[in-house]
Amino acid sequence: MVSSGPIPGFTAVIPAGGIGSRLWPLSRADAPKFLHDLSGSGQTLLRDTWDRVVPLAGPERVVVVTGRAHRAAVEEQLPDLIDPNILLESEPRDSTAAIGLAAAVLERREPGVVIGSFAADHVIRDTRAFRRAVEEAVAVARTGLVTTVGITPTEPAIGFGYIHVDGRLDIEGAPNARRAEAFKEKPDLDTARKYVASGDYLWNAGMFVAKASVILEWIRRSEPELADGLEQLAEAWDTPSLRGPAVDRIWPKLKRIAFDYVVAEPAAAAGALAVVPGDFDWDDVGDFAAVARMHSSGRPTDLAILGENPTVLSDSSTGVVFASGKRVISLIGVKNIVVVDTPDALLVTTTENAQRVKSVVDALRLGGHGEVL
Repeated sequence: MVSSGPIPGFTAVIPAGGIGSRLWPLSRADAPKFLHDLSGSGQTLLRDTWDRVVPLAGPERVVVVTGRAHRAAVEEQLPDLIDPNILLESEPRDSTAAIGLAAAVLERREPGVVIGSFAADHVIRDTRAFRRAVEEAVAVARTGLVTTVGITPTEPAIGFGYIHVDGRLDIEGAPNARRAEAFKEKPDLDTARKYVASGDYLWNAGMFVAKASVILEWIRRSEPELADGLEQLAEAWDTPSLRGPAVDRIWPKLKRIAFDYVVAEPAAAAGALAVVPGDFDWDDVGDFAAVARMHSSGRPTDLAILGENPTVLSDSSTGVVFASGKRVISLIGVKNIVVVDTPDALLVTTTENAQRVKSVVDALRLGGHGEVL
């Protein structure tokens, strides 16, 4: 049975960072993907995420970790976000620093608090099933385990990492919780098929629930210098006169490393990571192929057209088009096309090559074309 109202003692954390380079030129440093409507909901992915987690924690117990440059846009999108709960990074330092900062600050504010980290740029439409999984994850986290919500695969996808799961855990309030054995990197197609056929693998959606103190303990085990920096930041954070100087002094020196490597994988290896299966739709919208898939109804004539008042003429074409402005885009007889038309950059590729967009971004950066990134 799914409850209603905020989960007692639970705080939701939304890391809102990353450029989303595989979605260039739509996603840029000054307008990353979480500030775009990619799902067709009529609002940004960040706002969708807020609307999904607020019922779980309450508006005063949602924390957003984002870059200083995005503060105004985040506050515009989330007018109910209270000022103490927007944690600003001076520059990107990857997910361990972002989640670890939230854990350190929140543990000082409320010792023993359970936090859940949910990315700002994912798409989940079945909020009831999402809530059911998070409630179970919180119940598991209260026992001291790090808990992740893994997605039940619907296909042998090669664009996601996987979690190998073992037997069920006997934890009250979490009837579906299982032991997480190991994380697996993105597989090839044959391996992905074996994973899905076995029934012992879930997609790694990067959703983690744990006591803040437990997260900090695992960071200290793996990266003690990083843990020291986060503790120093937390000590200064709620004193406005100390916060800015501390961030400027400490944050740029923090090691840039992913949460999976520092917390999730070591916890799994030690038998201290649990997983709750999430039987709901989920997509990390990692590239334009994912966007096209999300907007497809399965008809061979599907062409997703997104943007602000785009003018697109199509004849026997499929794929996705992002466009704004007055330029007319005409597509004739092209399949699985991706067109992204912005005022200063044009991308044309196919859904099959969508993962390669990142290489274009890398080339532009090396070529000194940062003005379009």
